[in-house]
Amino acid sequence: MEVIDKDLMSIQEVRTLIKKAKEAQAKLASMTQAQIDSIVKAMADAAYENREKLAKMAHEDTGFGRWQDKIVKNEFASKHVFEAIKDLKTVGILNEDQEKKIMEIGVPVGVVAGLIPSTNPTSTVIYKAIISLKAGNSIVFSPHPNALRCILETVKIISEAAKKAGCPDGAIACMTVPTIQGTDQLMKHKDTAMILATGGTAMVKAAYSSGTPAIGVGPGNGPAFIERSASIPLAVKRILDSKTFDNGTICASEQSVVVERDNKAAIVEEFKKQGAYFLSKEESQKLGKFIMRANGTMNPQIVGKSVQHIAKLADLQVPESTRVLIAEETEVGSKVPYSREKLAPILAFYTEDNWRTALDRCVEILNNEGAGHTMMVHTNNEAIVREFALKQPVSRILVNTPGTLGGIGASTALFPALTLGCGAVGGSSTSDNVGPLNLLNIRRVGYGVKELEDLVDKKATEVKEPTIETTDKEQLISLIVQRILAEM
Repeated sequence: MEVIDKDLMSIQEVRTLIKKAKEAQAKLASMTQAQIDSIVKAMADAAYENREKLAKMAHEDTGFGRWQDKIVKNEFASKHVFEAIKDLKTVGILNEDQEKKIMEIGVPVGVVAGLIPSTNPTSTVIYKAIISLKAGNSIVFSPHPNALRCILETVKIISEAAKKAGCPDGAIACMTVPTIQGTDQLMKHKDTAMILATGGTAMVKAAYSSGTPAIGVGPGNGPAFIERSASIPLAVKRILDSKTFDNGTICASEQSVVVERDNKAAIVEEFKKQGAYFLSKEESQKLGKFIMRANGTMNPQIVGKSVQHIAKLADLQVPESTRVLIAEETEVGSKVPYSREKLAPILAFYTEDNWRTALDRCVEILNNEGAGHTMMVHTNNEAIVREFALKQPVSRILVNTPGTLGGIGASTALFPALTLGCGAVGGSSTSDNVGPLNLLNIRRVGYGVKELEDLVDKKATEVKEPTIETTDKEQLISLIVQRILAEM
């Protein structure tokens, strides 16, 4: 019986897909803006029409989150992203300044490698394909093995729609035999121009270590500060809306709540009123053992799971109506599970003396994990917003809005995106909500507006005549002789 090497199959498949993608991208690069826009619209429409089907498939494949919320994600990745970029110029001359005599031209990067996580599989495929094609690039996906079926179906739907609109074959492709070796080949292949990496820390590090330009995102671990001027019922509502959305699988979701001591009681009461359950010290210790694995990584058993599932896992008895589990915490650290990222309906709860110590606590949480990503501030005091904006090590501060929806640009005016850059502090190459312009090179044309003579400081090079303001007799005679000779 012939033994088939899965790793070699995966590597060969990647090489074939990249070859076709490169050929397809050359054709995309010669298309007009109208042709590109027509293709992107067809992709967005097809994804939107199949949003429910794909959401259910994603939930069936992974067991993460709620399929009802995944419909919203798919709608956001298709309709909302398309609406934001439909009028964006990405082909040919993008800008021209007649006064400064500068011209900017959009140049596609080429073949994009799209790494897809299991937490948001279908929506991430839709989003990455749309922004890549809008910039004139082709894209080859590396799917998470646990979400292979729904990812392949998503690629099939949008690629067929794109081809009907004139997109060259091979411009949108996906590995069908996902292996670490195949993904490594995809990232390191000489014809891969850019990597869009969304996934775990190890995957993102591998992308940045590949030698290929990459845009990756680090972990989110955003704290939410409720300042004393905030509307407590509204702040609590927004936090719970965010943390329960798709069972907390979006990395911009809140991971901890920080409050001031003098309004703690009112905030705790409001959380309980709206369905949160505060764990006792004993319960907190029991659940804490399930949040992180021995190697310090998040336990996949809790990711995207409901409160009821998590409570059963940890042998906890909580009311059936519980929406979120909350543990009071006083420490921050790599071995303090509640202070870490928890892609599940679990929150840490910190109490501080005032807004200044709360600010410091938020910085401590973020520097421990999640630096460069996102944090939330609930306040009606603009001065507080500015203080946090100036000092928090994040790329986006969200004010009076749910973290999940605000970070991706659904409830804010930030650019709608499912890849949220964390900047240099978070080990990322950008702090943007990533869009088509991040997948373009800008070729600049500059006309000469000055000559060499215009660049010379005439006063600095001007030879000054010697003065005769001196009391040294020999020097004075020398200066007089020089002046006489110069006038002859």
